[in-house]
Amino acid sequence: MKQERRIQDYDPLYSFLRYYVDFVLRLSYRTVRYVGRENIPQDGAVIYAPNHTNALMDAMVILALDRKPKVFVARADIFKNPKIAKILTFLKIMPIMRMRDGMEEVRKNNETIERAVDVLRDRVPFCIFPEGTHQTKYSSLPLSKGIFRIAFQAQELMPDMPLYIVPVGLRYGSFFRFRSTVRVQMGDPINVGEFIANHSDISTSEQINAMKELLDERMKNSIFYIPNDEDYDATYEICAATVKSQVRHLRGDKEYGHMRGLDAHFAANNMTVKHLAYLKSVNPELAAHLLELGQRAYELRTRDRISLSSVSVKYAILSRVIKTLIFILTLPYVLPVSLLTLPINGVCWFLFSKLKDYAFRNSVRYLVNLVMWPLLMIIYSIIAYIVLPWQWALPITLILLPAPIVAHEMARLLRLLFSDIRLYRNKELRMCYKNIRNIMFTK
Repeated sequence: MKQERRIQDYDPLYSFLRYYVDFVLRLSYRTVRYVGRENIPQDGAVIYAPNHTNALMDAMVILALDRKPKVFVARADIFKNPKIAKILTFLKIMPIMRMRDGMEEVRKNNETIERAVDVLRDRVPFCIFPEGTHQTKYSSLPLSKGIFRIAFQAQELMPDMPLYIVPVGLRYGSFFRFRSTVRVQMGDPINVGEFIANHSDISTSEQINAMKELLDERMKNSIFYIPNDEDYDATYEICAATVKSQVRHLRGDKEYGHMRGLDAHFAANNMTVKHLAYLKSVNPELAAHLLELGQRAYELRTRDRISLSSVSVKYAILSRVIKTLIFILTLPYVLPVSLLTLPINGVCWFLFSKLKDYAFRNSVRYLVNLVMWPLLMIIYSIIAYIVLPWQWALPITLILLPAPIVAHEMARLLRLLFSDIRLYRNKELRMCYKNIRNIMFTK
């Protein structure tokens, strides 16, 4: 009798497609930065516990961490369609019920837990988003207990194998913009067996709560964390307004001076949040004034559709004017490739119009590029070889390969240029930012 294939078993088609899927993921971001890979234990089973902010892209970023296959869980309602369920299973995704589905449905998770334990016993990395749902904020949501139930049951069934929960912090440059940046930080792992042994004097329920608090703390240490309260928008605006100045300030610091790029921005933003918290405790009036400026800046900026990139880039207009001149010089290439990618943009915008949650925009564009661009390239190549000699058709085909990226980058450049101009014309907003920087770096 043929043994039923398990979700973690080797699949040659899946392994082959992984190269293409990871490649397109890398193209979907200008920068993908992984930090703390050395924190991933190699002597046992691993459960990844990332924060959840960007729908499908969170899973894709975790998948591309290394070449190892990984098993994920997703909300059970998307498995109702048998065809979709089959595709998700092929992608190594299992269903899990959430509390919002009702207690009767949650009880069905026993099968998922058993399958998860089977995955971990084979030392295949397992990934579950402990927050249970996503939010497009640089903050966190309360953790659900599903990940801990799986971890505790798995450790009980494999006492001779170490089991670790690895907190993962995902920090996107933008939740909604294609070709943004993403920074992935692996935090300090939790050894589940050691934790249980060190807390043997309390009940299992109390152990789960204690581990929940520990994981919550370590996840927050791995992300750009702003408390999700009434000051969230103002705080984020202050971070954006001061990030470049803060990075320059950190260069003289022994602990942070070596950091560059996304790492420096990560440290600078978290330092700004801590400084605001400090100001609230020692000088509440000044902190309140600073937050008022931040809130006003947020309202003015969003009203005039000004990008945060315009706020955080020094000499933005000069920089982008130069790039726009380059764009004009390359117009003979940019214009045709932009026209050839119109089918992709058309499908994306049609699907965007059907979305209620903007967080899925990047996921949609990623999937559309993943599927449509190879098909369009085949069509364009066939046409080229039909109407042109192969000596012309071959270089034209090669030149068209990066078309979606080039077209998107040029559109992004023009969008930011217009944003810079709107910022330049908004004197009140520029004055808000100037006052914010003066308070942050003179008090």
